[in-house]
Amino acid sequence: MRLSSKQFMRLVEEAVAEIPPQMAVYLENVVIDVEDMPDAETCASMELDDPAELMGLYHGTPLTERSVEMSGQMPDRIVIYQRNIEREARSRREIIDEVRTTVLHEIGHHFGLDEDALDDLGYG
Repeated sequence: MRLSSKQFMRLVEEAVAEIPPQMAVYLENVVIDVEDMPDAETCASMELDDPAELMGLYHGTPLTERSVEMSGQMPDRIVIYQRNIEREARSRREIIDEVRTTVLHEIGHHFGLDEDALDDLGYG
């Protein structure tokens, strides 16, 4: 199943809107983009043999690792890979669920959560 770019971005926005306001304030300098698939450079840096394995990616410094000396750096960026999510899903409901899980997973990295913690929360 495939969605238009606009429909898919709306699902991403809906997932971000689920973040409680007291946490959302920490996302003000995070850019969330949608791309079709990871490029060759991303796959190489992640040591991925199959680009279809990656649903999303957080680029930045987690809040738990920041210091005052890091002010003035570029905003953090989250990329959600639309075609990879669509490829995994068999229905619109599965796309919605995977977008939500992926967005919250990548936001979790921004807050300093590692893969084990995200798995424990159900966002693995």
